Amino acid sequence: MQDATPITMPPQPRSRGEVRLGVGARGLTALRQEGAMKALFPRRGTQEAVLVNTAGGITGGDRFAVRAEVGADAHLTLTTQACERAYAAAADGPARFETRLDVVGSLHWLPQETILFDRCRLHRRLEVELAPAARFLMCEAVLFGRLARGESLRRATFRDRIAVRRAGRPVYLDGLDLSGDVSALLDRPAVAAGARAMASVVLAAPGAEGALPQIRALLPDAAGASCPAPDLLVLRALAPDGFELRRSLVPVLERLSSRPLPSVWRI
Repeated sequence: MQDATPITMPPQPRSRGEVRLGVGARGLTALRQEGAMKALFPRRGTQEAVLVNTAGGITGGDRFAVRAEVGADAHLTLTTQACERAYAAAADGPARFETRLDVVGSLHWLPQETILFDRCRLHRRLEVELAPAARFLMCEAVLFGRLARGESLRRATFRDRIAVRRAGRPVYLDGLDLSGDVSALLDRPAVAAGARAMASVVLAAPGAEGALPQIRALLPDAAGASCPAPDLLVLRALAPDGFELRRSLVPVLERLSSRPLPSVWRI
């Protein structure tokens, strides 16, 4: 007689990863790497760090975190080795990726694009605290499937929160919530008119508004830039796919960064 006791499957392993680093005027002041998140320094010194997710992507239940501190008279550019991929999630809750940046000097947050796959569930949060004279440049780009492969997002969840504060006061707050048939939503003329790639660029720095005329001259039709407050420039861009998006972003970032872009950003 066979045992009718139901078989209980063990929980699936989930990825955990965290990087904490600090940079001062004389170089690296702190570095801690844990789990599936690592930091590489491809150039001499510590002016550029490349984040690596050794898990190869993100799925439901994963937890990742990045913490960075930049001291006075110091600069750090943070980027990623490859595009982050948010894969289909099982019934383990959403994946979470949280980033906290504290800046006294200068920091450029330039990760490569995040690619969302069908049935993904991703919650992201970016918190930035700036000192009164700090300089901060950010580019966050998202690809809603890979158009060349005919991918679409018929069941997906994406929640994104960005908060930039200077001396404790909010200067830029942004939130995005997409769920369900995301591709159909993006097809609406008043939403994205069929675009499958999107980017947000923020420059919070003394005199940022002075770059606005040159930035507007570089933008394609499906992009816009404004200065909603002193020392703040904000840009939002849409594109049919990731290649067209990057092609429009690179000249803008080169103009705003005043430094060479990470080599991974080359087209």
